[in-house]
Amino acid sequence: MKTYTGQCDVRGDRLDRVLAEQLPDLSRSRLQKLIEQGQVRVNGQVCTSKKASIAVGDQLQVILPDAEPLDVQAEAIPLDILYEDESLLILNKPVGLVVHPAPGHATGTLVNALLAHCPNLPGIGGIQRPGIVHRLDKDTSGALVVAKTDQAHQHLQAQLKAKTAGRAYLGLVYGAPATVQGTIQAPIGRHPVDRKKMAVVPVEKGGRNAVTHWQIQERLGNYTLLYFRLETGRTHQIRVHAAHIGHPIVGDPIYSSGRSGSLHWKGQALHAWKLRLQHPVSGDWIEVVAPPPDRFFNLLQRLRRSSGT
Repeated sequence: MKTYTGQCDVRGDRLDRVLAEQLPDLSRSRLQKLIEQGQVRVNGQVCTSKKASIAVGDQLQVILPDAEPLDVQAEAIPLDILYEDESLLILNKPVGLVVHPAPGHATGTLVNALLAHCPNLPGIGGIQRPGIVHRLDKDTSGALVVAKTDQAHQHLQAQLKAKTAGRAYLGLVYGAPATVQGTIQAPIGRHPVDRKKMAVVPVEKGGRNAVTHWQIQERLGNYTLLYFRLETGRTHQIRVHAAHIGHPIVGDPIYSSGRSGSLHWKGQALHAWKLRLQHPVSGDWIEVVAPPPDRFFNLLQRLRRSSGT
């Protein structure tokens, strides 16, 4: 357990904002949780209101409990690491690897692998676990960043929220779009009937703003290779948006409406190709390219031959 003791030396404001200014290594949500748990004192008195008014000179004390152990076992699962330092790592996630434990996937996940790769990983968000910043679907391969410190986790999530981090995907879709490029602006929420699916849902009915930019990379007969750039990061965003414009991702088991054609392809042909972000410590920009899996490349080659391109 650690304790921070100091006095407010910034302009008076509500408690959680003052603490966020003075403890930049902790996320606002982490600090709010500590306040709710009674781990923060103001002038010697426990304060459980994040909105409490703080003045310059007030004495502040924050108790940081030891990280709660995560009931997940480390597993020696090979990782294709594209970049790593003391703050973060970027890996090329293979198809079939679930990011974190969930019902039906208690073991064999990326979190299990990371616990083995980083045995001394510090607590992220108060729990001793790898700092998953964003996720990829089980059957989507490609670049994924993991934070190794609370400060890096907070910084990287802020980049995604502010849309300064760039994420680009390659996806093979059914059909041939009429235009060379376009933007899909359609809110996404839970499907009104099938709660395991996402769908385009009006904002007034619970949908959240979602924006996807796309551009044709290659026309392959009755199929098209598209470059996707995410502006937001909703669950299944590219898959839902691609289906929404009538060109679902090839092999998508949920959103392709049973279309298979003559490909006999299993698994969705979607790959997180590029990831561009600012290093949370140095401020330098990092751009990583994740090579698509061989089966994705082989599928494109087969389509090039059959379409004569």
